[in-house]
Amino acid sequence: MWVPQSWLMRWLPRNAIGRRAVISMFGMFLPVCECGNVPLARGLVRRGFSVPESMTFLIAAPILNPVVIITTHQAFGFDDGILVARLLGGFLIANLIGWLYAKHPEPESLLTERFAEQCRIDEASHEHPTKWQQTLDLFVRETSILMPALVIGALVAGGIQVIVPREILVALGSDPLWSIVAMMVLAFIISVCSNVDAFFILPFAATFLPGSIVTFLVFGPIIDIKMLALMRTTYSTQTLIQITTVVGLLAAALGLVVNYVA
Repeated sequence: MWVPQSWLMRWLPRNAIGRRAVISMFGMFLPVCECGNVPLARGLVRRGFSVPESMTFLIAAPILNPVVIITTHQAFGFDDGILVARLLGGFLIANLIGWLYAKHPEPESLLTERFAEQCRIDEASHEHPTKWQQTLDLFVRETSILMPALVIGALVAGGIQVIVPREILVALGSDPLWSIVAMMVLAFIISVCSNVDAFFILPFAATFLPGSIVTFLVFGPIIDIKMLALMRTTYSTQTLIQITTVVGLLAAALGLVVNYVA
């Protein structure tokens, strides 16, 4: 509400690919956790950004922000290329998904009907409330939509953590392929914030290959139980299935490359 539209647009290239590349770096100036990025991505759509551009921001921001960069460096330094692979992987995956969906003939169909309708109402509205009124209205609206999804997602993630024995995952850590699969499952279940996930996974570095650690650090901030519950308030189920598939395949490929190069 308070950042001038002209200020945002001033930094964006006219070229679509360059524009999305810059948008994927917005997280450097908005260093909130992935949960906080969902209402920010919704806000971008309301302010006239395209749906693929909002996706590019949403996927990149949990990784490409100063807090995550600092904590990952504190945990791993530059050992085994984990930090560099995480940053490059987050940037490339976000921009590839943005590029893929930019070719969609009906971008609005990627959204839930409820959110698309709300965007149409906002666009057609002729009211001119104050910025304080708009801020309060947005806060109430987003909280009422996102909080139930956050609570339910956290409950499901917590329940599965209790049920699934971690020993099963640790036993798979030395295999180049199965260690990656295990880390993707762990990232999906744990649903830990990207600001602290590097410290969470650090004890596993002694038993798991570097590529599987990278996969955890790239896949987890984008796709986990909590994030899917939150993103479902904005994007359709079909869209989320597609995003999950693409992110999973790319994160696994990145992990395999690191395993065979490191």
